[in-house]
Amino acid sequence: MLEAGTSGYRLGPAAVALGVSALRRFNVRNAAAPVLRRLRDETGETTTLSGLVGDERVYLDQFESPREVKMTVEVGRRFPLHAGSSGRVILAFLPEERREAVLARPLAALTDRTVTGGAALRAGLAETAREGVGVSFGERQADAGSVAAPLFGPDGEVHGSISVCGPRHRFTPEAVERYRTLVRDAAEEITRNWTAHR
Repeated sequence: MLEAGTSGYRLGPAAVALGVSALRRFNVRNAAAPVLRRLRDETGETTTLSGLVGDERVYLDQFESPREVKMTVEVGRRFPLHAGSSGRVILAFLPEERREAVLARPLAALTDRTVTGGAALRAGLAETAREGVGVSFGERQADAGSVAAPLFGPDGEVHGSISVCGPRHRFTPEAVERYRTLVRDAAEEITRNWTAHR
C-alpha cells in the first residue's frame, strides 16, 4: 500500500481551529462528500479533499480506492503549496501578492521531482491556471500520481482542492486525460453545492 510520506508538520491547535472554523462556515465536506465518493467509484482511485490553512494545505477528507495497492493520505496533515497537484492548484489561483509571498520563501524539495525553482514553478502555475487542473508525478510523494482541481468558496476565493491520486504506474497518459475532465467537472459541482449550502 502506498501511504503519505513522512515529511511535514502536525497541525497546531490554532491551525486546527482555523480549519474547523472554515469548515463550519462553508460546509465544504458535506458539499464534497457525495461527489468525491462518485469520483472514487468512476476512477477506482483514492479521492481527496484539501483545505487552505494559512499558506499551507491540509487534507480534510478522503475516499479510499477499493484496490489492494492504493494511495492513502493522512487527514489533518499539512503540506506546502508548491509540492504536488493539490497544493499547486490552490497556489495558482491565490491572489498574486499572496502567491508571490509564498514563492519568495525557501521552498523545500520533498522528493527529487519537486519543482522549487522560481521560473519553472511560475511557468507551471501559469499553465495550471490556464487549464484549471494540475497533474503531478512524484512531486510530493515518490511513485505517486495525482490530478487536482481548485475549489472556490461562496466568496469566489480559492479555499481548497480535490484530487484523484494513486500509484504512478496507473496514471497513464490516457488515464490522466480522462481524470482531468472528471476532476475539473467534480470541482465545479462541489463549488456549486458549496455555494448552495452556505
